[in-house]
Amino acid sequence: MNGVLIPHTPIAVDFWSLRRAGTARLFFLSHMHSDHTVGLSSTWARPLYCSPITAHLLHRHLQVSKQWIQPLEIGESHVLPLDEIGRETMTVTLLDANHCPGSVMFLFEGYFGTILYTGDFRYTPSMLKEPALTLGKQIHTLYLDNTNCNPALVLPSRQEAAHQIVQLIRKHPQHNIKIGLYNLGKESLLEQLALEFQTWVVLSPRRLELVQLLGLADVFTVEETAGRIHAVGHMEICHSNMLRWNQTHPTIAILPTSRKIHSSHPDIHIIPYSDHSSYSELCAFVAALKPCQVVPIVSRQPCGGFQDSLSPRISMPLIPDSVQQYMSSSSRKPSFLWLLERRLKRPRTQGVVFESPEVSADQSQADRDSKKTQKEKLSPWPAYLEKQPSHHPLRTKKQLFPDLYSKEWNKAVPFCESQKRVTMLTAPLGFSVPLRSTDEEFISLKTREEIGLGSPLVPLGDDDGVPEATENQSACMGHGSPPSHSSKGTPHLASEFRGLALKYLLTPVNFFQAGYSSRSFDQQVEKYHKPC
Repeated sequence: MNGVLIPHTPIAVDFWSLRRAGTARLFFLSHMHSDHTVGLSSTWARPLYCSPITAHLLHRHLQVSKQWIQPLEIGESHVLPLDEIGRETMTVTLLDANHCPGSVMFLFEGYFGTILYTGDFRYTPSMLKEPALTLGKQIHTLYLDNTNCNPALVLPSRQEAAHQIVQLIRKHPQHNIKIGLYNLGKESLLEQLALEFQTWVVLSPRRLELVQLLGLADVFTVEETAGRIHAVGHMEICHSNMLRWNQTHPTIAILPTSRKIHSSHPDIHIIPYSDHSSYSELCAFVAALKPCQVVPIVSRQPCGGFQDSLSPRISMPLIPDSVQQYMSSSSRKPSFLWLLERRLKRPRTQGVVFESPEVSADQSQADRDSKKTQKEKLSPWPAYLEKQPSHHPLRTKKQLFPDLYSKEWNKAVPFCESQKRVTMLTAPLGFSVPLRSTDEEFISLKTREEIGLGSPLVPLGDDDGVPEATENQSACMGHGSPPSHSSKGTPHLASEFRGLALKYLLTPVNFFQAGYSSRSFDQQVEKYHKPC
């Protein structure tokens, strides 16, 4: 990815990662090559500035909404605000980058001084005649395309490289010509070849739409057999395709690029036709501008040899207060970052928090009553199944020990100085909870049937299968309770349950403290059930 966040400013150029953009608020796109649009997609929802041709391609091929695309005319100066109140502004001028259709350089002028971002560009002396660069302005920072910034790499001019391609095609008058290109760029080369050899150039429908937008000569078509020069994707130039093409007609392929590529077939020819400046051109460009510092755009490529052409560096001015507020404004942060910040700042509750069983039961009962009528109308189950009541561990506990939920248990229990609200963690309605004993003893099936728990994680039966507590059970817990109102005989429960998990279920909620470790919680349960 080739893009920069300009320090001490809200400016981002060819940089589309909002997660990493930080304080960037103004976003600029130099051209539509894929290595400069990484992260830019149809979901983009911030103002974006570019040239008119890039604006068209951006909406057409990446489906970015037009409401966010702000096209700026090339060669004109545009004033943009640097804060939310318009107190601080900057001037941006777009200059032709001589790289691909719609590619531009950005000249920024503001409190930060003068910054020139070249993007990808091919230097020509005519660039120095641009009015924005001929007014004696001091370039403080030059962001330079250093793709070919290597003294060992000697490149011809594009005119010389185009002449090499013409001579190669002339040596193969009976051959079809396959020219491997990227999706955007070198359209003027294709036009030159068509006019030179008086033939149609066959393009894909997408590239044909582009050349029509550029207003080039009418020498392009999508008919495969109309001409001998075909523009294809650069990845199509390979050994297998060369074999296939030559089976039907003699064919040569040309890759116009300055990259070091190994030819996999004798009929694949690599010509150093480049849309990036050569090292000698970069030196001439820097020497003419004399910037205070040069910052490379491509981090993986070398960038040096310009020290003798630099002006003395100046100190960075302070960022205006209104711009600082604009850059740090939380209202302009991406929504997902704002939600993440809220979640991180949310206080966390220590330990396990329980709700009052009475409050929880009252609220859930009201919800169930309000949904009962709806459920009867909408439920796809047979009516007799809908009438089957669903049992909840909490309700089973209430039926077993009604005395524990009498009014006297609504009072505060003086077990500590500060008391907190507690909540009962419950299982889904209609299912029982499988209990395990920490003493490696499990509740027998008979005991489950006696206390009405049933089999674990199996829907329970009707209320007739859940007996209520007896006086003996209440005595075991140390509290009096009214006798059972069940019409059936109530089985006698054992006075002592050795399973610690069952003890959890039979311990009153009010007895537990809010904050505790698992060990202290077990100790509280054992303390409650310890014989007096």
